[in-house]
Amino acid sequence: MILIIRGMAIMRCIDVQPSNEMTVDEFKAWLRRFDADHDGRINQEELKEALHSLRVRFGWWKARQGMKEADCNHDGQIENAKEIEKLVNYAQKRLHMKIYQSDW
Repeated sequence: MILIIRGMAIMRCIDVQPSNEMTVDEFKAWLRRFDADHDGRINQEELKEALHSLRVRFGWWKARQGMKEADCNHDGQIENAKEIEKLVNYAQKRLHMKIYQSDW
């Protein structure tokens, strides 16, 4: 991400490995790492891989549950702002991740 402030460019790196706390943008950047077909959407298999990277126990099951909660139109993809918001809520409640809105 590059921010331009009065003609000066300031670079801000987004860590793609989640820590205890992260912003929604950092969460999205982390998820994009697992978008295997680069279509801008996350399917259940990609979500499972993301959870496995965190060494989440029963990642396959939690990915399935996350899709059930977040996939509003039941097309098997997390693809829009509403679905991302639901996935963030799932990660906060069920995976105990601390995700907050950025102040930028």
